[in-house]
Amino acid sequence: MPQPKTAVVCLSGGMDSTALLMRLLAEGRKVYGISFDYGQKHRVELDRLKLNLTYLKQNDIQLDWQLMDLSGLGKLLHSALTDSNWTVPTGHYEQENMKQTVVPNRNAIFASISYSYALSLAIRKNADVDFCLGVHSGDHAIYPDCRPEFYEAVFHAFKIGNWDSEKVHLHLPFLNGDKLSILQDSAVAIEKLGLDFDQVFANTITSYQPDAKGRSHGLTGSDVERVLAFHKFGVKDPIEYVKPWDEVVAQALKLEREFQQDTGYSKRD
Repeated sequence: MPQPKTAVVCLSGGMDSTALLMRLLAEGRKVYGISFDYGQKHRVELDRLKLNLTYLKQNDIQLDWQLMDLSGLGKLLHSALTDSNWTVPTGHYEQENMKQTVVPNRNAIFASISYSYALSLAIRKNADVDFCLGVHSGDHAIYPDCRPEFYEAVFHAFKIGNWDSEKVHLHLPFLNGDKLSILQDSAVAIEKLGLDFDQVFANTITSYQPDAKGRSHGLTGSDVERVLAFHKFGVKDPIEYVKPWDEVVAQALKLEREFQQDTGYSKRD
């Protein structure tokens, strides 16, 4: 009997990487997860991830998971996500001020370490390994290191810089999608796994600046994108917000309308 294909996946504790994890598990993959504490102010995301790993274990779903301590990076990097004196901006995801949430070279750092892990597994197992990321087109406008050309260039460098690199394959299944399509995909995978959709996503967080209780206020760009995705999917987001869900949706729709009026741009026109 052929062995299940191995996948290395970067897990943040957010909805995108969690949805990708569900997809890989539903495909019957042998999954190796890797996460990073890079000094991010919203490191509560790692606590949420641990909750989901526990939930999976309770349902007899196992994966190998590694947490890399890169917390010292936060002192070196210029970003609203790592500077405790810098307030994360609010507004629509594609507004100019959201560039304050870019973390210089973050995905290149993560990709380099994760690729090294994937290649090491491939050599040890003498088998192909998929290197998986949950990046998607909704991120491309703000984050240059989420664009297809970035990953093509970085992966090419990894291939020519390593022996046995033909054993590792870049797998970006959400690249041309958005958060709505990611939710749709994950709902199918979660059902196949026999898990509870609300429980899985309650154990995630997308906010870059949650409050002291770990609640999202729904106003940062990442919040707005998530809220609108759940709204379009027709279900209430199971995570806790500072305000009631109806108010959170209303303020997200308002921010989206204001952005479209200011720019004359509708994101999915």
